[in-house]
Amino acid sequence: MTAFLVVLALIALLVIVTLIKSVRVVQQQTVGIVERFGKYKVALQPGLNLLTPFVDKVRYTIDMREQVVAFPPQGVITEDNLMVSIDSVIYFQVNDPVRATYEISNYIQAIEQLTMTTLRNIIGGMDLEQTLTSREEINEKLRYVLDEATGKWGIRVNRVELRSIDPPPSIQDSMEKQMRADRDKRAAILTAEGMRQSAVLSAEGQKQSAILTAQGDRESRILRAQAEREARILKAQGEAQAITTVFNAIHAGKPDQSLLAYQYLQMLPSIAQGDANKLWIVPSEIGEALKGLGSAVGKVSGIPQRADGEFQAPELQTEPQFAEVEAGAGDAAVAEADSAVQEAIAAAQNAAVGNPSLTARPSGTTPGDTPQP
Repeated sequence: MTAFLVVLALIALLVIVTLIKSVRVVQQQTVGIVERFGKYKVALQPGLNLLTPFVDKVRYTIDMREQVVAFPPQGVITEDNLMVSIDSVIYFQVNDPVRATYEISNYIQAIEQLTMTTLRNIIGGMDLEQTLTSREEINEKLRYVLDEATGKWGIRVNRVELRSIDPPPSIQDSMEKQMRADRDKRAAILTAEGMRQSAVLSAEGQKQSAILTAQGDRESRILRAQAEREARILKAQGEAQAITTVFNAIHAGKPDQSLLAYQYLQMLPSIAQGDANKLWIVPSEIGEALKGLGSAVGKVSGIPQRADGEFQAPELQTEPQFAEVEAGAGDAAVAEADSAVQEAIAAAQNAAVGNPSLTARPSGTTPGDTPQP
């Protein structure tokens, strides 16, 4: 009984182990390579798969997703014999798991070595400046070579990127100095351009300011000249109107010889006043001279013995401050002038009698000369 139970347990254990060996679950984006007696049998697809127990064996599990592999920096010599350090990143994907399993033992290591040799070949044909400025070209060439070489391995290289290209420290220092000098040059050029544009704009502003100033000066001079012309015209018109008004006023008053004689006598004291007048000779025949004054003045051309004709008194724009000359006002003014002349003649004769030394001397004599009979 005990032996039967042991056999039964062994059978149950064998069944369980057989079931386990015959069932295999494969994950998504993963392919299992099955070998039977050491030979490739089938590739298990994702999901539940049945195997022949103790005969079939899952040899490899291949990840079908795109993989990223970063390679360490590698020293590469450029065409101008400069050592640069380059590290790269490869993006690849397994297309054929069977070929990736049986065509090459370690495809990642193979891709790394292939990348290194291809990169040295490409960089060896470029100088340092081309290497630093032709990343896209290097990536494309490297991807094409790797994809062509790994195609028989069932691997497709999707993309290749150069993460960094590091020249030697001395070259980096020289490049920094060159870049600094180039930046200083561009800064000096931009500064000069700015100063030139500023000078041009300043000159344009000064030009416009000078033009506007000249135009303003011209217009102000024109307006000043027009104002001065108008002022002169108005002044001339005013003087003409004043002369006309005075002329009409004089003739409207009808002056005669008596008025002129009276005006002459009024001017005699003004003639005597003056710092240069040291001696004033009054002729003894002052009476006869005054009597003949009217007749002598009357002979002046243009002055009549009596004013004839009718003259209209000027019309003033403001309210008149003097009364107009009436019909008998002229005769009264003449009588008053005659009486004033007679009084002036009498005063002159009295002055001559009171000062006998003041006698008339002929023209051309001096006070010390003896008068000739």
